[in-house]
Amino acid sequence: MTSNIDSFPGREIIIERKKFLYFGGTAYFGMQTDREFQNVFIANIKKYGTSYGASRKSNVQLSVYRDAETHLSKWVGSEDCAVLSSGYLAGQLICSLFSGKKYQLFYTPNSHSALYQSNVKPYITYSALHIALRDHLSSNKEAIPVILLDSIDFSGYNYPEFQGLMSLPLNKCILVADDSHGIGQIGPANSGVFQILSNCKPKELLICCSLGKALGIDAGAIFGTSKRLKQVIKTDFYAGASPPSPASMATLIEVEEIYRSKKRILDYNMSFFLNQINDSKKFSFIKGFPVFGYSDPELTKFLYENGIIVTDFNYPSEEASLKNRIVLTALHTEKDITKLTSLINSFYD
Repeated sequence: MTSNIDSFPGREIIIERKKFLYFGGTAYFGMQTDREFQNVFIANIKKYGTSYGASRKSNVQLSVYRDAETHLSKWVGSEDCAVLSSGYLAGQLICSLFSGKKYQLFYTPNSHSALYQSNVKPYITYSALHIALRDHLSSNKEAIPVILLDSIDFSGYNYPEFQGLMSLPLNKCILVADDSHGIGQIGPANSGVFQILSNCKPKELLICCSLGKALGIDAGAIFGTSKRLKQVIKTDFYAGASPPSPASMATLIEVEEIYRSKKRILDYNMSFFLNQINDSKKFSFIKGFPVFGYSDPELTKFLYENGIIVTDFNYPSEEASLKNRIVLTALHTEKDITKLTSLINSFYD
């Protein structure tokens, strides 16, 4: 059921004058409504304005963009970085680099539509993908295979073990990963999967992501080698798009300690939830990630009737499967989680 609201959905939302606890969305750290974060952002809006509509290739350039890219690449562990206005744009820009005859795209199971090009469809299993890659490498010596995946695919096939990926001939393939759900939450210093996937030794590694989930910054980013990023910024695709707001880039640089604090709170909330729930096997989840999937629509209905709304919609299209997920954030209190787990335990008794 779709509900329309008039303010950002934090830990609570009001629908038709009734208050609900909200365990959905992707604002994992709750930055969007955090007062300290907002104060930093507002101060930067006063300095840089609300937006910057000029091309990054303009003859007048704001240095804060390059400062943010240096900050991000150092954190993630890549040689270089480029920021864009959205994660979707970042994914599509990367794919456009590999759309010619010199490359062949291979999509892993559950890969995100932000990476899709033309009529290419993801493989259903890693076994099928392995066979297709093997056949391609034996019959086509010209086109370099490009493997595209989501770091967090909500099925557990990828992060943290990447078992399916490790079965592939990565040393002969360019690897492109969308880390929108991972950056800020997983990996060394919570920097995402760049360093983890680098250890898999692909021919080349590129990471794209939205910064708008855990980090609460309305922007996208691409990470890779300096050589590849120079190619990125030379494209018409990059030059023709307005960049993210400069205020958001300045804020990103300044709020590291807030992010660390929110991550500690979120880790505690995940542990508290799992300790309170009677049977965690009723849910599919990835260790250290605050999303708990399930397949029983009656649980969704039961929670709604008792004042709790969770993620419940067909994604990414109306024809796709229904996504039922409980999402914990750093905004939730012990009282919130206790109410949620008590209801879940009573439902399954």
